[in-house]
Order: sequence, then structure tokens, then C-alpha cells
Amino acid sequence: MAIHENLLGGPPPTHLPDDPEPRELLAAGTAPADVAAKYPTSSLAWAQLADDAFEGGRIVESYAYARTGYHRGLDSLRRAGWKGHGPVPFEHEPNRGFLRALHALARAAQAIGEQDEYERCTTFLRDSSPTAADTLG
Repeated sequence: MAIHENLLGGPPPTHLPDDPEPRELLAAGTAPADVAAKYPTSSLAWAQLADDAFEGGRIVESYAYARTGYHRGLDSLRRAGWKGHGPVPFEHEPNRGFLRALHALARAAQAIGEQDEYERCTTFLRDSSPTAADTLG
């Protein structure tokens, strides 16, 4: 038996490749819009834009940013071999941008009364990473 073999028969966890530049720029205080413009495929930059807009009461703007980050994340997941389901561990830092965007999309959908989208995104987040669902709220 191979080490780390999945005994439950499900797909293996998906680990996105590390892309440290957007994370480092955000940590250094670069404006998220500037990071998203320079790295438009970075779900992390879009998730930060969504969080900032939500905190500022700009819910529809938050929804749009979150949806962009979510779709950019889906593209990255597919390139990493993800087949539409399976674990996307929050513990793997490069996965956090996608998971944060998914959480932000659920939050904004709930805020505008889009209950079906809120439930879909909430379920998707929990199925992808229970840790992310618990950590992000």
C-alpha cells in the first residue's frame, strides 16, 4: 500500500501551485486592485477585493469580485487536475484564495437574497474544505 493512499475511494486532494507574488504584494500593503490588475488570475487578489467591498457595504461589488475570484480559481483547479469534486485543503496556502473567493461569493449571495447560490456555495465550500468553512465562517 502506498503512503497517503486514499482508502475511501474519493479523488485525491487538489493542491494549487504556489504563486507567491500576489500574496507577498498584498501582505506588503499593495492595493488589491493593483494586485488583481497585475495578476488577474489570482483568486486571492479578487477575494481581498470582495472582502474589502463587503466590509465597505458595497455588496453587489463584493459579489462581482467574489464571482471573478471563484471562476479564476475554478480555472486553476482544473489546470491542477481537479475533476469537479474532491478536497481542496485550506491547509495548503495556495488554495486559500479560491476558498476565500468561494466564501465571499456565498456571503454576498446571502446578503442580496440569492438563497440558492448561497446554499450551493456554502455546500461547495464545506465539501471542498471543512477547515475553510469553519475558519472563514
